[in-house]
Amino acid sequence: MMPRNSSTGPGNGYIEWKHVHKGFGGRPVLRDMSLAVNKGEVMFIIGTSGVGKSVTIKHLIGLLRIDAGEIWFDGQRIDTLPESKLSPIRRRIGMVFQSSTLFDSMTLAENVALPLRKHGKLRHAAALEDARRRLAQVYMAEYADRYPAELSDGMRKRAAIARTLALDPEVVLFDEPTTGLDPVSARRIDRLIRELAEKLGVTAVVVSHDPPSIFGIADRVALLYDGIVHVVATPAELRASQDPIVQQFIGGKSSGPMLTPGF
Repeated sequence: MMPRNSSTGPGNGYIEWKHVHKGFGGRPVLRDMSLAVNKGEVMFIIGTSGVGKSVTIKHLIGLLRIDAGEIWFDGQRIDTLPESKLSPIRRRIGMVFQSSTLFDSMTLAENVALPLRKHGKLRHAAALEDARRRLAQVYMAEYADRYPAELSDGMRKRAAIARTLALDPEVVLFDEPTTGLDPVSARRIDRLIRELAEKLGVTAVVVSHDPPSIFGIADRVALLYDGIVHVVATPAELRASQDPIVQQFIGGKSSGPMLTPGF
């Protein structure tokens, strides 16, 4: 069994889940799950389907509420905040959903300008100008006047990232960002996530099933198994691990019962 790194446990992270429990319809999904994410790092959360990866990150912005435990962000406990006080948190933590969730009736610039007008209180012209700058950050400036239906899935995903960046979040949550993309588009998204951390100092928490992403850009990886964080490790440590559960996820063999493949 590969031991957990004690330096990554609850109590010393920028983002922390502490002994979190969450269930649906009487079925437990997370049970005493704890994880700490450091400021500025790219943390991947992996595990089999239904193990609670997306559930875990949705708690950070109040889309779901935990049943028990604590969630902390930048020294503040946030799981107990009422809805009225979550808005400042949501401005600091952006989320890119698995589907791009762009409005088809708007150009890319108009899509990105939307949060700038609604939350940034910018006038239409100023919001569009800033939106074009955000699109340039994700290498989509030349497509600012195109509509989502005119573009590939990967390009729409980059535009969705630009919209998330519009309010300068400190943290971006990515839910399966490369799912459904061709390999070239997927690697572009990977490079973009890495650039956000290295150039803008954004903390990224990425839910993924994509091995090239996990082993290519992650600083650390948290493996969810049976409702808890089974291990937190660097990609290199995962590859070297003899833990049978880890091995089943990275293509190794185990004498135990096989799991549903996580990748």
